[in-house]
Amino acid sequence: MARVDEIRSIVAEYGRLGVDVGQVADEDSLYSAGMTSHASVNVMLALEDHFDVEFPERLLHRSTFESILNLDQALAELLDQ
Repeated sequence: MARVDEIRSIVAEYGRLGVDVGQVADEDSLYSAGMTSHASVNVMLALEDHFDVEFPERLLHRSTFESILNLDQALAELLDQ
């Protein structure tokens, strides 16, 4: 399973989107799709657990969690370290 698909699955389970995650393009705003700040924390915790990483403070910004693409880029950076 590609990392983007894994992220999409986690967002589907924890993001509490107002639409089906399949209707959200990788670059679309997850917040516009209905994700709240609280749900983004749940997504972050699930991603940390799934990928065995920890988001550092410098990545704890709304923009990191804005889209599946942004999450993928952040994880790529964390997994590369």
